[in-house]
Amino acid sequence: MNAREIAAAAAALDDVFSDDIVVPAADGYPLAATLFLPRGRKRHAVLINSATAVPRKVYRGFAGYLARRGAAVLTYDYRGTGDSRPMAATTGLNKPKSLAGFKATMADWAALDTTAAVSWMRYRYRDLPFAYVGHSFGGQALGLLANNAEIPRALLVASQAATWKLMASPERYRVVAFMNGIGLPLARTLGYVPGWAGLGMDLPRGAFEQWRGWVMRERYLLDDATLAARENFPKFKGKLRALVITDDTWATRPAVELLCSAFTSITPEIISIRPADAGAKAIGHFGFFRSDHRDALWRGAAEWLEAEG
Repeated sequence: MNAREIAAAAAALDDVFSDDIVVPAADGYPLAATLFLPRGRKRHAVLINSATAVPRKVYRGFAGYLARRGAAVLTYDYRGTGDSRPMAATTGLNKPKSLAGFKATMADWAALDTTAAVSWMRYRYRDLPFAYVGHSFGGQALGLLANNAEIPRALLVASQAATWKLMASPERYRVVAFMNGIGLPLARTLGYVPGWAGLGMDLPRGAFEQWRGWVMRERYLLDDATLAARENFPKFKGKLRALVITDDTWATRPAVELLCSAFTSITPEIISIRPADAGAKAIGHFGFFRSDHRDALWRGAAEWLEAEG
């Protein structure tokens, strides 16, 4: 998100309340979060779950948009990312500690962080209809949650079984080269993967190594026999809509369909969106959450999230 987009998102929040808070993970780890509330009556509750290496501020505009329509919305950072990384007190400043030695996997993000965020929202807004929004990994996490049966409605945006073989070419080869030739050596040498290597955000070693292992598998995390949480996919029985952005080189339609196939208790609705549908030249893996798509993309998503039954 560039400076112009951040300014636009901030301006759009003038008519909603937003508060930076801490939500405890299932093991008590403090997760940095932001709660957005409408100034009028709350009619819905929505949890937004981030993509890998994407800070919660990227979803600020969309969260504010939903809040203006009457939703209580929570965004948060997974442990070891964004503002949910450990801090080191220094003279006059509070700076993030190095992630070297910090223990966290993507499975932890789902089991400890997302699970707790769902429970926090369900308890706090137990009298409101609840919906889940997952971007990329945030959508993958839905299937791993032990409490996903508590989620009646989920919107997945660019969420996929991200095996390299289902990515568009030549992006698939760039990803393989980065994962094996840059990311993995850095993770093993430094104890984490620094954002300057190309991710834009530091990642814990365990999270990166697990991610890389899934990307290199035939069916992504669905092939990981060590991942016991895969058994939770069939527990989800709510409404599921998955959005495919046709110029997204990571979450191609076959990759989205593969992830959706794991939700065996339901028939997910998969919808393709072309950039032209939004009057744009490109949307890609991250563009859905840009504020200039408010009317073309956000409105339909909001209406679906707010639907009942």
